[in-house]
Amino acid sequence: MMPNYMSKSSIFSLQSPVFCLLLVFGLPAKAQTFNEILGRPTDTKMTISILADQRTEVYWEYGTTTGIYPSVTVHFIIEDGVPLEADFTGLNQDTKYFYRTRYRAAGTTSTFSTGEEHTFHTQRSSGSTFTFTVESDEHLYDKKGVRSIYQICLANQAADQPDFMFSLGDTFGDDHTPLTTTSSDMDQLHKDYRPYLGVICHSVPFLFCLGNHEGEFNYYLGQTPPDNIGIYGTLWRKFYYPNPFPDSFYSGNTEVEPYGMGTPENYYSFTWGDALFVVIDVYRYQSATSAKPGKWDWTLGYTQYKWLRNALETSNAKYKFVFGHHTLGQGRGGINTARFYEWGGYEADGVTWGFDSNRPGWGKPIHQLFVDNGVNIFFQGHDHLFAHEVLDGVVYQEVPMPSDATYQIGMLANAGAYVSDTIGGTGHLKVTVSPADVTVDFVRAFLPADTLNGVHRNGEVAFRYSVNQGTSGIYASPIETISIDVFPNPARDRLYIGLKDSTEKIRVMMFSRSGQRILETTSHEIDVSGIPEGIYVLKIAVGSAIVRKKFIISR
Repeated sequence: MMPNYMSKSSIFSLQSPVFCLLLVFGLPAKAQTFNEILGRPTDTKMTISILADQRTEVYWEYGTTTGIYPSVTVHFIIEDGVPLEADFTGLNQDTKYFYRTRYRAAGTTSTFSTGEEHTFHTQRSSGSTFTFTVESDEHLYDKKGVRSIYQICLANQAADQPDFMFSLGDTFGDDHTPLTTTSSDMDQLHKDYRPYLGVICHSVPFLFCLGNHEGEFNYYLGQTPPDNIGIYGTLWRKFYYPNPFPDSFYSGNTEVEPYGMGTPENYYSFTWGDALFVVIDVYRYQSATSAKPGKWDWTLGYTQYKWLRNALETSNAKYKFVFGHHTLGQGRGGINTARFYEWGGYEADGVTWGFDSNRPGWGKPIHQLFVDNGVNIFFQGHDHLFAHEVLDGVVYQEVPMPSDATYQIGMLANAGAYVSDTIGGTGHLKVTVSPADVTVDFVRAFLPADTLNGVHRNGEVAFRYSVNQGTSGIYASPIETISIDVFPNPARDRLYIGLKDSTEKIRVMMFSRSGQRILETTSHEIDVSGIPEGIYVLKIAVGSAIVRKKFIISR
């Protein structure tokens, strides 16, 4: 069913070049083009959303052995351009299923055609080993996102055979022109991803987390409703993508919103194997006075905060993962932002405690909730690079872009906001959960032309680390290593950076021991005469490699 105040005429044509990605089957009337996306995986049920380019009769066969399908769904009629959701039911927990689509032109008596066999897995039991993937900031709606490399990244994720994939937002919507963006614009932006995701999400359930560019802000939701990007975005997102909502398997947002939005499917939690998964919405409940609130105007809202706290405190899962687009919604960085305001409790000076006066009765900031309840990793996007940091035993993991053909957007713009383990490049995170530990791999994606020199290969692991019930240990460093000398050390007035090739371009950032950025330069020679004595750290970027050097200024 379409969003309740929109007509079918607002659905755009499905005919576009990107449909070369889809499975194409023959029907007597014309070639049939459709895609399928799985969502809401549980212990006994799986949802499938199918979108076709003509009116089609469809049903599914499924079972636990390849090629054998004892279970059959009822028959459905798919309207042209209108996705249909159906459920595989009566499933067994911790079981791999095989399914195929049977279809024919609606209103005919022709023989049903048969789609390719696909698979999915139901909820893992405690003690199981499984994999999931994470991507963020696809940005196909602007010049940052390049579709050809995004397709390569999706293929790499499919090769990981994950139980499901997360996208951490800045995926569908674009809030760059909020006052002129129409419902039809938001329809097209959300539908645009269907053929891409459909290439792997027929076998990899899709789980979504809202980003800032989806436009589903409290501020936008209140602008001349129902004609605003917040409401348009919510309706079209739910129209095309089956995200979790509260039921016997998922906990989440039970609030029913007006204008046909219903439960917005914006935050949720579930347990899979030995892990708790919690997805939060850092945008919907911020101060309505601005599209970019800061400081204490940024908030999860008390209802979501209580829900988050309950989800963490009542879970006895061995591992706990939380996903959000960014700690404070706006700004840059991981642990450098995690100390402040609702997330960390301190005012901007990092000394004055402001949580109790600004959040009376709440109890403790979000980061402290993580520490007290054994959260292993907080996954965030927004900054378009890979960065691994640890604060009080909690890993703050920045997720790289899957669609950056320059491999450097995030590194050049935002690496200075992080204090450790930053790597350029494009790709996704592969996360393997086992009874012994959790392994996180940064899997790189490369266009074929960029692997010809033999330095890189598509699918290489650029960085790997493990966590074990609250501890983080790096047991593989970045694959790129480079020899850099920093001299003299201690330095007095001048500091020199020496490389084998002295003409190679570098980017240098200097930090104090407390993490304050002192300067940034592209020179191999740094004037430190005006900087106080003490211990400092240089972060030196050469290409996509990062080297850190500690040095002393002494006079």
